[in-house]
Amino acid sequence: MSLPDLIVRPRRLRRTATIRKMVRETTLSASDFIYPVFVDETIDAPLEVASMPGVSRIPLSMVGEVTRQVSELGIPGIILFGIPAEKDAVGSGGWDDQGIVQQAIRAAKAASPDTCVIADTCFCEYTDHGHCGVLHGEDVDNDETLANLQKEAISYARAGVDIVAPSGMMDGMIAAIRGALDEAGFKNIPIISYAVKYASGYFGPFRDAADSTPSFGDRASYQMDPANRREALKEAWLDVEEGADMLMVKPALAYMDIIREVKDATNLPMAVYNVSGEYAMVKAAAEKGWIDEKRVVLETMLSFKRAGADLILSYHALDVARWLQEDKG
Repeated sequence: MSLPDLIVRPRRLRRTATIRKMVRETTLSASDFIYPVFVDETIDAPLEVASMPGVSRIPLSMVGEVTRQVSELGIPGIILFGIPAEKDAVGSGGWDDQGIVQQAIRAAKAASPDTCVIADTCFCEYTDHGHCGVLHGEDVDNDETLANLQKEAISYARAGVDIVAPSGMMDGMIAAIRGALDEAGFKNIPIISYAVKYASGYFGPFRDAADSTPSFGDRASYQMDPANRREALKEAWLDVEEGADMLMVKPALAYMDIIREVKDATNLPMAVYNVSGEYAMVKAAAEKGWIDEKRVVLETMLSFKRAGADLILSYHALDVARWLQEDKG
């Protein structure tokens, strides 16, 4: 049988590793990553998170060491989550100038002044009920929580934070925080908004890490329905209009369609959060020998970039940075 007169041959550009590298459309570097750090006021040695192998809560005394390690690997920033010694109904530890995150901010900046220190700005780690704001009955009061978010963001700014990252999905949170920061003299502090955050089953292990499991119910009344796509665009545009400097989609793995749509619809830098459940699944499968951990992680991270991510918050960040260094060498 004869072949067609003309065969289009895309394989020509896949023939050698060098050619493939020359025409590669998407690349990864350590500078694409932000490393999450859990700082626990109640411990004096690292405490491994059982559901997240390789991730530990650390004491305040180790924040400088971890920040320097991140910097030495070429990762530009960390995002801090604090576990306080005491919690209350409104999460007042979040705006205590001597709180655990405020102390961690100062320690991180002292150890590595050029590292970008981001503070997750929410209350689930600080409330004794595990929800993200002030409760009236079993409902989170949006506007009372906004007032507390303003105090929390200002306190982080006073501590020397580089960026605040509100994650509670309260209506109007970006406008409230932007106005408060500006009024307090912190006009140059950017805001990364967790603009599109779904009520996801992928968050499970994080709640072990951050000690933030709700004492009742769930967060579906303020986080988004995983079924919704148009709502994601609405939420993103609201935050653009309110003054967000960067947007985030969380989780990442099951929402790459949303990452691409939000990226195409807006003109702000896009962060994605490769969340704890995504991390734990890879670790568990790798431990069983079912997958090649390095290959799967790098492929997943590359997919986030291809979908539109400019920054990736990931517990894999240290490993990825090391693997990239090894591959260069």
